[in-house]
Amino acid sequence: MIKVCIVDDRPEIRNSFETKINQEPDMECVCVYSNSEDALAGIPVRKPDVALMDIGLPGMSGIECLVRIKEKCPETKFMMFTIFENDDNVFEALKAGADGYVLKRESSNKVISCLREIHDGGAPMSRSIARKVLMSFQTKDRKPKQVLIENLTPRQMDILRLVARGLPNKLIGDQLNIVEGTVKIHIHNIYKKLQVNNRAEATKKYLGH
Repeated sequence: MIKVCIVDDRPEIRNSFETKINQEPDMECVCVYSNSEDALAGIPVRKPDVALMDIGLPGMSGIECLVRIKEKCPETKFMMFTIFENDDNVFEALKAGADGYVLKRESSNKVISCLREIHDGGAPMSRSIARKVLMSFQTKDRKPKQVLIENLTPRQMDILRLVARGLPNKLIGDQLNIVEGTVKIHIHNIYKKLQVNNRAEATKKYLGH
């Protein structure tokens, strides 16, 4: 039996989902709260398997409540159940430890299905939320290497070009009329700017820019 807790300040939502959950053969609503403060006191005692948690609660937000309850009751999983779908709320909730994020416009059957999925180890999200998360990662992945390369000074670009040709530090210094020690300093700074650790990775960045 999946033990569920509901935390929402709207009585019609609490009552509707309490009834719906208790009608499911594999679920039981073991506690219901209208605010974070009561949930913070009650959930560690009742120890539900899954909490259906609103974000926009009066007083302490659902996200802050989640963080504080996780410290006391780490085994309870949380599904954020909210009208908010802006990026800040989504990622703040996920960073806080939310196991799922479902919008209130979803059908009750969808919400029930998501509760089961969380209990089984999944991480369900409304389609629009999943799209935001995916786009965030894609945007990071698409960060052009050109941007990192453009952080280099003209002298660093000259050195990187010679590094990519396989020249050792001494020959690079001879080519550019600078001492080998100066070449080493430049290469160290190039690594930092390109976020790499060695010549092979620096060369890859250079060739791919």
